[in-house]
Amino acid sequence: MTDPAELPFFVYGTLRPGEYNHALFLRGRTAAEEPARLPDALLYQGPGYPYAVYHPGTSVTGDLITAAPGVYRELLADLDRLEEYHGPGRPRNVYDRVAAEAHRADGSTVRAWVYLAAPPVARRLAETGLAIPGGDWRHRS
Repeated sequence: MTDPAELPFFVYGTLRPGEYNHALFLRGRTAAEEPARLPDALLYQGPGYPYAVYHPGTSVTGDLITAAPGVYRELLADLDRLEEYHGPGRPRNVYDRVAAEAHRADGSTVRAWVYLAAPPVARRLAETGLAIPGGDWRHRS
């Protein structure tokens, strides 16, 4: 049985299947990968990768990634390092890891970890960032 704390991951940028960080961090370490959407989120273009921020009424396209048996803790630590997440509320965070409800293609919802832009980054994006229309990193211009 899966530990209830072992949430799947909602990924929306370079960790999606076919993207370069998927090959580096997730290949061979997943039990399932499925399309999903994150409601109430807006996607911004970053320097080679996107940022998602909380934003009611919009959504982001991505994938739900379920870790393979036995690799969850190591994978979580690796993704935290990649996303420069140092712990809840830490000022050096580039992203914050938060639990959110993602929507599967069949309409069901699942609680998943997602990395959202940390508050200082989110404020900068709101002021000067370039939003990605439609919320899909793969269809950015």
